[in-house]
Parts: sequence; C-alpha cells; structure tokens
Amino acid sequence: MPQDIVKQQAVLEIKHFSKSYSKTKRAVDDLSLEVSAGDIFGFIGQNGAGKTTTLRAVTGVMDFTEGEIFIAGRSVKADPVACKSVTAYIPDNPDLYDFLTGVQYLNYIADIFGVTQADRKERIEKYADMFRIRGDLGSLIGSYSHGMKQKLAVIGALLHEPKLFVLDEPFVGLDPEAAFRLKEVFKEMCSKGSAIFFSTHVLDVAEKLCNKIAIIKGGKLVACGDIETVRGDESLESVFMEVLEKNEG
Repeated sequence: MPQDIVKQQAVLEIKHFSKSYSKTKRAVDDLSLEVSAGDIFGFIGQNGAGKTTTLRAVTGVMDFTEGEIFIAGRSVKADPVACKSVTAYIPDNPDLYDFLTGVQYLNYIADIFGVTQADRKERIEKYADMFRIRGDLGSLIGSYSHGMKQKLAVIGALLHEPKLFVLDEPFVGLDPEAAFRLKEVFKEMCSKGSAIFFSTHVLDVAEKLCNKIAIIKGGKLVACGDIETVRGDESLESVFMEVLEKNEG
C-alpha cells in the first residue's frame, strides 16, 4: 500500500552525532537514530541530558563537526538551506518579534518559505481558529501571553507544511485544549507523510502519543525503538526509571 511505503521513508537520520562544549564534557556522545515518515517520535530525558543540543543541531541552529545528520536525504552540513526548507522548529521558549502583530509575523514567515497568498490565507484561518487566537492576530505580539506566543509559533511553523516538525518541550505552557489541538495536528501531519520529532520529560504524553521513543541520559542513547518494544509490559515511567538507575555511574 502507498501509505506503507511512505512510512518506510526516512525523514530524519542522525548518524554518530556528538557535540562537546569543552574538552572534558560531551553534551551528546555518538548518537544515532532514525525518524521515518508517519512517526511521532518522542525524545525523552532529564534536564541536561542532551535533548535540546540534539534538536538544535538537527535544525541547523547549532553547528557540529562529529557525525552526520540528514533530512529528507540531504545533509544538514552540506545543504542547510534545502534541509531548513522542509523543516519547522519550535524551541522551548519561542523568541518572536514583539513589535509585529500576529498576522504580520505569520505573513513574514510565509514570505520566507514562499507560501502563496491563497495557501497562507487558508492555513492561517484554519489554524488560528483551531487554536482560538484569530481575534488576537491584529494585536502586537508583545501583548501576548506565553501560551499565545507558543500558539502563534506553531501556526507559523505549519504554514509551509514541513516534512519534519521538530519541537522542544512543546506542551509546556499550553492550556489543555491547545495541547489537545496540537496532538491532533501531529496526527494529521503524519497521516500526510510528515514526521514529528519532539523532546519531552512528560512521560504520560509520550506514552499516549508516540509510536517511537528514544531515551537519552548524560548525552548517550540508552533506549530506542517502537514504544511497545521499549515499554514491554511495564509503564513508560517504570522503564524510564529502570533505565536511569541501570545507567548510573
């Protein structure tokens, strides 16, 4: 079936990626994983485990020298513009332009990615209604709450229909309805062949939403695969605690 073929295509490949911030400390150490089309892939770990470092390297925000990262078959190092053109990234604290209105920001993002006037109008209306901020798009972003800024960042990220959607702790700061809507967006994107790769320390969200997970501790990957395989007959919380304790020292 065509959908089976879509799900086998690698959207993100991380191969032996390492990143050091000093001669003695490796933030990420020889990390390899693969995210395929249709995956909702949860990247789990404690604070400081190396999640954000990995996400920043994937999205080209931070350079690296060790290992390779490919998005839709293209190298992040060798072809960064092509990789960014099919990727969307939302950091844990989106830094938007407070001096713009919400709709000005969205049009600016749409211009960057070459989204047509018709497509941007349709998508802005769709997602602004979904996240209930349509009435606020004429206001300055500087007047937005943290949650509203996060919703605006999500809408901006969706305008060019990315093949890879990368998010750092995306549910922190969202109200329950917005969190539900974002999960629905994830599922819709994956049904069309995109892939979601997001970091979280909220295990309950990962357990209910993801089909694949990876657990990182101290910069090293300690578990990775289909969630049913990693979890077995236990809860994800139990597995996570066992993995952390097993890898102590």
